[in-house]
Amino acid sequence: MSNIRLFFLENLSLNLSDKLDKSQSHYLTKVMRLKIGDNISLFNNNGEWEAKILNISKSIVEFKVTKQLRQKENRKELWLAFSPIKSNYFNFMIQKATELGVTKFFPIIFDRTVVRKINKERLNKVIIESSEQSNRLIIPSIEDPKTLDEFLTLNNFELIFTDLNSKNSKIDAFKLSEKPICIIIGPEGDFSESERQKILSYKGVQPIKINENILRSETAVISAISIVNYAIF
Repeated sequence: MSNIRLFFLENLSLNLSDKLDKSQSHYLTKVMRLKIGDNISLFNNNGEWEAKILNISKSIVEFKVTKQLRQKENRKELWLAFSPIKSNYFNFMIQKATELGVTKFFPIIFDRTVVRKINKERLNKVIIESSEQSNRLIIPSIEDPKTLDEFLTLNNFELIFTDLNSKNSKIDAFKLSEKPICIIIGPEGDFSESERQKILSYKGVQPIKINENILRSETAVISAISIVNYAIF
């Protein structure tokens, strides 16, 4: 089995013959120096498959699926609601959250959010690359930015609220339903008091204090996801 994993958007099935796109073909032939007859792994949300390189024509790789390696995952949904931050830190945050199992990202424009626009194309690229490297099957999705009010009206998730003012440091797993679990992380200037009250009034919220220190946004994300994974998964 090859340790080279690539996300393949289209359906995969046994004996399927198809082509990779120009970027993936370039990566395999020019960067990884693979040849005809070498094996790779292709995956998407429906599973992972081994494929053999059949031909390389005009720098495009043609392959054939030879066997299934893993079936579709049935993992509980773990969402992350967060304030956009500056580019380099943003990429790091999305990368680590993907590695730790987040299945959906919700950018939120809070009262104190500084960065108010996101580049979804760039972030999706980070998400796919992180999924390829971390052995994930499910590619997380990223929503368009929302206000806090718009986000809370979705009302279809359990909310883990990272609140500096909370005295609680543990998640009560028995209070959680089968709904997706969503962690909400505030902006660099923290939540405003009105935002805190809106979040605390949400049915199904659990406020927790993840650290005695004030953490950078990307550090808070890693810490909160790790706590949730330990408590629930």
